[in-house]
Amino acid sequence: MKSVSKLILALMASAAIGSASVAQEAPIRVALMTDLAGPTSDYGGAGGMEAIKMAVEDIGGSVNGRPVEIAFIDHQNKPDVAVTKAREAYDNGTDMIINLSNSAAALGVMEIAKAKNKVAIVTGAGSSKITGEACSPNTVHFAFNAHSLSTAPVEVLTKGGDSDWFLIVSDFAYGLSVEGAVTGAVESAGGKIVGNVKHPAFMASDFSSYALQAISSGAKIIGLSNSSSDTTNSIRALKEFGLADGQKMVAFTLLINEIHGLGLDQASGLVFADAFYWDRTDATREWSKRFFERVGKMPNMVNAGDYSGTMHYLRAVEAAGSTDAEKVLAKMHEMPVNDMFAENGRIREDGMMVHDMYLVSVKTPEESKYPWDYLNIVETIPADKAFVPLEQSACPLVKKG
Repeated sequence: MKSVSKLILALMASAAIGSASVAQEAPIRVALMTDLAGPTSDYGGAGGMEAIKMAVEDIGGSVNGRPVEIAFIDHQNKPDVAVTKAREAYDNGTDMIINLSNSAAALGVMEIAKAKNKVAIVTGAGSSKITGEACSPNTVHFAFNAHSLSTAPVEVLTKGGDSDWFLIVSDFAYGLSVEGAVTGAVESAGGKIVGNVKHPAFMASDFSSYALQAISSGAKIIGLSNSSSDTTNSIRALKEFGLADGQKMVAFTLLINEIHGLGLDQASGLVFADAFYWDRTDATREWSKRFFERVGKMPNMVNAGDYSGTMHYLRAVEAAGSTDAEKVLAKMHEMPVNDMFAENGRIREDGMMVHDMYLVSVKTPEESKYPWDYLNIVETIPADKAFVPLEQSACPLVKKG
């Protein structure tokens, strides 16, 4: 009888060891959720897919002996689709979802990540709510937000004497978030908003009436509180009708591939803030040229953020020795971000990864000396100036003194 009991115990022990071995070798699953082929695919699409692949390859394809698996999920710019697919992905073993372009979709997926105790990294959406009143302990906002893209251009231009602003606003979560940030920044700098006009997001192709209202307002600065095709269509319409003497355009969300599509004849002179420029340092050039060989275009700030965010997550998994969300997020907050995207970036209590931003202007055709030589860096905006100060954060996770 004793020998039978010993045999049973031995078999149970063997089964337990086998189960532990299987668990140890279970893959680490990361997913890029974004617009893969729609109107905002510049914020994800093929560029995001390759950036994620590069990160996994660069870390060696596995972490702590566990292979890293990648999935690509198209949310079709529909928040309800994003929420449904995020729930399915997390339930099927996905550990982390990154990108989440479209602010409404990102805010919805954040709730699912919190409920499932998983990780969400936002690189493709910019609503200030993500690290404001809707902040979550399970979410990191990595690349940019409405404040970081709006404050620097506003301060520089308004303090330079261009105090009257007219805004063309996309009527959805991100566009309205940018409008709020710009309005606050203009007023703080001593300027004023003389008018605005709202348009449906990604549904308007004819921006003639919006452009005419902006030009006829007499405002010195026409600010574009929109993104993607809405921004490029706004620029084309404003150029077509002709800006009044002394009027300038400021884009609050503009990617380098959109400048490539517009051409320097139409884009030159535009001012905007950017989180990443491929031609800034040796490190940005080296990584960007690798990216170009795979994609056929230079990376934008979202592509670079996808790579950096994925690498930071995987390094945190390595340091934690686990994919447990709480342990990994603790390591992500503890470890600085030092790579081609950011130098000494850090994740704050509200989930914002703060880092330097760059105020840039688009070159004229004559200034551009080689392919994709599109931007002049006007100035570097230090991390503590680029993002809302922590003491002013609306995030309930932030301890108030």
